[in-house]
Amino acid sequence: MNILSKYVCFEESIKNSRFLSELIPCTSQAQAREIIKEQKKKYADSTHVVHAFVVGNGAEICGMSDDGEPSGTAGRPVLDVLKGKNCTNVILTVTRWFGGTLLGTGGLVKAYSGGAKQVLEVAEEQNAFEPLVQKKSFKITLDYSLLKPIKIRMENYHFFDVEEIFDTQVHIQGQIKEDEYSSFTKEIFEFSNGRIIIE
Repeated sequence: MNILSKYVCFEESIKNSRFLSELIPCTSQAQAREIIKEQKKKYADSTHVVHAFVVGNGAEICGMSDDGEPSGTAGRPVLDVLKGKNCTNVILTVTRWFGGTLLGTGGLVKAYSGGAKQVLEVAEEQNAFEPLVQKKSFKITLDYSLLKPIKIRMENYHFFDVEEIFDTQVHIQGQIKEDEYSSFTKEIFEFSNGRIIIE
């Protein structure tokens, strides 16, 4: 399962209608709603802002909208393309500026799913997808004398968003790859003879 790491866009014109397809990183349903609201505000002059999103560690939460296009001609095709990509934590919007020529239901499905496919291809070219890593939060408290040997041991693991707080003792917090959590905590507990507090 992959996640989107950066913004990607693709634009094309079909029978004078302008279609702008955008991929935006998104981690929750609430964030998806905010992004859609922002897109509609940003493109207030557009005819439709169609969207589809997939979020959750197992891509279990998804949603979509035709935004006024005939039912099933826009949101569903975009979502189907997105779900076929084995990715999560992403929202795909396709904004349309109507150019005066009706595309018909088949033409709309083709236009929206085509835009979705194209922007995903651009994302591939730009290496915008990365593997989803399950993370677990940790916090340890230790004496200053243990800081250097612990930092050396930490080099053998994968950490994210690590923060160090220097007080009467040192507090280190952040996230670690979930499958490394137990071996990391076991190693530092044994090394320090239980003197390091693990929360």
